[in-house]
Amino acid sequence: MRVNLYATYRDLTGSKHLELAGNTVGEVIERLLERHPQLGAELFAEPGRLSERVSVFRNGRDVRYLEGLDTPVAPDDVLDIFPPVAGG
Repeated sequence: MRVNLYATYRDLTGSKHLELAGNTVGEVIERLLERHPQLGAELFAEPGRLSERVSVFRNGRDVRYLEGLDTPVAPDDVLDIFPPVAGG
């Protein structure tokens, strides 16, 4: 599946998007961390719990309102991962 990375996550990985496999959002993120372990501290507040400041969307829907890391994914889905955004 296609995983789109935004802002500082692009800088940390050197990629705008990646193709990763998995059956759930959590499995796809595990594959992402295998390639880019430096993202672990950015994405997770503690093991198994996404940081409140990180936004993860499957096909445009926030996974927090689906099944979180257990949200199922299909090969043709798109996962968007946004870092915290601040400004005014």
